[in-house]
Amino acid sequence: MPSRPNLLRLLTLPLLTMASLAVAAEPSPAIPWQGATFSGDRAALEKLAASGAKAVRVYGEKDAWVLDEARRLGLGVVMGLHVGLPRHGFRLDDPKAVAAQEARIREFVRRHHKHPALLAWGIGNEVEHEMPDPLPAWREVDRLGGVVKALDPIHPTLMTVADGGLERLKPLATCCANIDFLGINLYAGAVAGIGERLRAVGIAKPVLVTELGPLGQWQAGRKPWGAPVELTSREKAAYFRRTLAELRKDPQIRAIFPFLWGAKQEQTATWHGLLLADGSLTEMTDALAAAWGRPPARPAPTILGIGIAADEFAPGEIVSAGVDARGEALVTDWLLRREASQLRGGGDAEPVPAAVGVDILAADAASVRFRAPETPGAYRLFITVRDASGKAATANLPFLVRRDGQQ
Repeated sequence: MPSRPNLLRLLTLPLLTMASLAVAAEPSPAIPWQGATFSGDRAALEKLAASGAKAVRVYGEKDAWVLDEARRLGLGVVMGLHVGLPRHGFRLDDPKAVAAQEARIREFVRRHHKHPALLAWGIGNEVEHEMPDPLPAWREVDRLGGVVKALDPIHPTLMTVADGGLERLKPLATCCANIDFLGINLYAGAVAGIGERLRAVGIAKPVLVTELGPLGQWQAGRKPWGAPVELTSREKAAYFRRTLAELRKDPQIRAIFPFLWGAKQEQTATWHGLLLADGSLTEMTDALAAAWGRPPARPAPTILGIGIAADEFAPGEIVSAGVDARGEALVTDWLLRREASQLRGGGDAEPVPAAVGVDILAADAASVRFRAPETPGAYRLFITVRDASGKAATANLPFLVRRDGQQ
């Protein structure tokens, strides 16, 4: 195998110049690969580049189209290679399945390893999720890392794991020699002192925060009937401002990819998406653009507070709710949905609950009054505040419609 070149690439150089250097792309602590995880269309990718991003992380081969678009936009790509998930039924002890997966990855790497937008190979994402012992999955990822390195000794390899606590991560101190970067998906307070904690258990590899997100639905406080309470877009934006500044101080952390530049139904349609489903920019994208050195000339609207008359209502009872928002020429969209019930683990795709039609008695930019649905159950009132430019702020209020006679 050819000797590996010095893993340094200055992101200030034009992309074509970087490609001509044929130098493997390790992010410099001083010039991080600033960007985000991505799942969207070309318009969303253009908005990412316009916000000051230099890199984008995608999850699998279905997003190969991003390579050409990223080159056009001056972005580098951490290109995902899908690795079968044991929780979805992939058998690590099935030689035929393992061989077929390797053949697919080999073919893809051969086809794309010279692409000028390519920064690194991301081999799998949380492959160990729901496995009592993660080591068999990590060893397979490492083996595939060796396969990728043999085909492409230029671009570094990345494995991404869930933050399962230091005891679970500790074996990574000695595992996986074919992996150059350790990626960790971090949410809420898990970012605090992450570099120090990893070093304390002997993990010395350069680290990429491959997903950075505010309070996840699995971490959030819950209403008595079980509905998790989502942060407002203002609270999420504040989280990104704070944690990006904090994480950049640690020299072991070489890149940070907020989750998710796009829209995604996961518990709600707004919990993790940095954009709305129609592509609208938000308070969160403003916060990222400012952190990436390109603060927007016109900020998105912001939500100072939300409220609802009660947590529980009788069928047909009048529901009053309100929002305190700031911005120019604001318009508020009030949308009621059933609480999501077809939930999936590990970020798997979920269906969007259907909108619920209600008898709206009054509605304006600050408040709404409507009759609660006649059907008992858990509901969520979604609040989207838009300004004249189309930027948005989001929040939602879960509530319960009681069965007749319940108190």
